Amino acid sequence: MKLKRSFALVLSLVIVAAGLTACGSKKTAATGGDNTPAATEAATEGATEAAATDATTETPAENVTVTLGVVGSVYEELWAPAKEKLATEGIDLKIQQFSDYTTPNNALANGEIDLNAFQHHIYLDTEIQNNGYKIEPIGYTFIIPLNLYSSKVKSVGDIKDGDTVAIPNDVTNGGRALKVLAAAKLITLKDSANFSPTVEDIETYNVKIKIKELAANTIPSALPDVTAAIINGNFALDFGLKTEDAIFADTSLTEEKYWNLIAAKSADLEDQTKVDTFKKVVQAFQAAETEKIFNDKFGGYFIKEGWDQDLLSK
Repeated sequence: MKLKRSFALVLSLVIVAAGLTACGSKKTAATGGDNTPAATEAATEGATEAAATDATTETPAENVTVTLGVVGSVYEELWAPAKEKLATEGIDLKIQQFSDYTTPNNALANGEIDLNAFQHHIYLDTEIQNNGYKIEPIGYTFIIPLNLYSSKVKSVGDIKDGDTVAIPNDVTNGGRALKVLAAAKLITLKDSANFSPTVEDIETYNVKIKIKELAANTIPSALPDVTAAIINGNFALDFGLKTEDAIFADTSLTEEKYWNLIAAKSADLEDQTKVDTFKKVVQAFQAAETEKIFNDKFGGYFIKEGWDQDLLSK
């Protein structure tokens, strides 16, 4: 965070006061004016007051710059209303793009940026565990749903034995996808399954489907080749799928670990001035203007969650 202050104030006071005092001395010497101690003191006080008045009127308002790390151009649009609002409060929110998901937390931990907003709780917890980062969430932003789509059937009830269902092949999204299939009654998961289950945690196939694990970003293009597929909201959006096209909606929206968040460096949260600024950033995002962008621009693929939680007061 950079605080932009005017350091010219003190210098201008000294220069103006000295200049006026010097001019006053020359004038009395040349004209034979009053050169008594009282007169000299009065002239000096007048010059100093005038300089202070001029300097005060020229002092610019104090601004704060907050650099926010993100991954993906979509965040420019999501944060546009907050950025505009913060500008009226003297906060310049600068969006810094990163090309991968590992760099933003490293940059935050090293103090290269002030905040980041690109990840959910599970990813942050994994990063902290693997790298020892001293960073933590200060507010929640949204959750992106993983819905079940199909170009071949109209409902979950139409899926039959032998049909193929595609799911993401990464642990987090794959686990979420299996929970969606379980909620749709297509499978039953073992009671002993971890928070992020795998196909080995399937206890029963209520419908004898074939589960095909694919890279999340390739699933939309593979949709015509399978009966149905669990598709990440951001990829569904890019592919032109609408939330209302889903044959079954994600049921994990209220699970906090899947919520995306704003993170800060733990050490910065010991500075009350920074905490106050960060709170304004969180509040600016958690606003009706942002939710309007979610719905009007992105068709509900971004769903607000956790906006009622004040993490900075905990």
